[in-house]
Amino acid sequence: MTKRVLAFDFGASSGRAIIGCFDGEKITLEEVHRFSNDPVSVGGTVYWDVLRLFHEIKQGIIKARMAGGFDSIGIDTWGVDFGLIDAEGKLMENPIHYRDTRTAGLVEESFKTLPKEKIYGITGIQFMELNTLFQLISLKKYRPWMLERADKMLFMPDLFAYMLTGKMCAEYSIASTSQIIDLQTGSWSKELLEAFGIKEDIFAPLVKPGTVLGTLTSEICEECGVDPVPVISVLSLTRDITAQNNQTTVMITHNMKDAIEMGNKLIMMNEGRIIYTASGEEKRNLTVDDLLAKFREIGQQNDRILLS
Repeated sequence: MTKRVLAFDFGASSGRAIIGCFDGEKITLEEVHRFSNDPVSVGGTVYWDVLRLFHEIKQGIIKARMAGGFDSIGIDTWGVDFGLIDAEGKLMENPIHYRDTRTAGLVEESFKTLPKEKIYGITGIQFMELNTLFQLISLKKYRPWMLERADKMLFMPDLFAYMLTGKMCAEYSIASTSQIIDLQTGSWSKELLEAFGIKEDIFAPLVKPGTVLGTLTSEICEECGVDPVPVISVLSLTRDITAQNNQTTVMITHNMKDAIEMGNKLIMMNEGRIIYTASGEEKRNLTVDDLLAKFREIGQQNDRILLS
């Protein structure tokens, strides 16, 4: 039986809807919709035009129906950015673009609250001003009323899934871009949130890749003329199709747990160079701490070279 998956792929400047078909022997891909993704600057703030993008998702669903239909939907977008949802379930404002300047200087400022080494030790994430942690610190500092009014924050793929299904969650692999996940516990870092005064209940429950996030609402089904198919986190679709087709696939991630758990071989890169590989029993025995130690080792080597 042929399996048909509708995948939405959002990049920084464009997006597309693709139907992936697997007939038990081979995978075929058909692009059914393509659209631009244009950030909008208003009053000195750069926003994602999220309502237009959601319109494009619905156009993709309609065109996919006309192209033969589909069994499930997956959505993949950029990381770090998010939308705020109020107590009535409404989007409070368009999500702010990661290229906006609201987080300028906040990385260094955050080290006055928690040392750099402490934050990195908890999260294992590269320091960048666009990371969700610093976006939330910006809100706390400059627009605290937004966080006070917000009931939940949803990362972009989770926000689109919420608009389609009415269900809120935080898929783990996209949440790991935030620099708020504790690598040891696999949950939101209570220590970071308490240190920076961010309420923990604003975060949706974490779910594993492969979770069925929900099914299309009756409103979406009626508008687009489709059945209530499930919306699924995309990592599971990649894993399942790859396994079924016995296909060699390169999956790129910064999520260390996914890198350990997924696939047969792990390749670690730094500044464009391969610095470590692992497979077989060595990969199965790896831990997040092992990978962090590798990064620290490379960082110390680079420091010695710069100081020599």
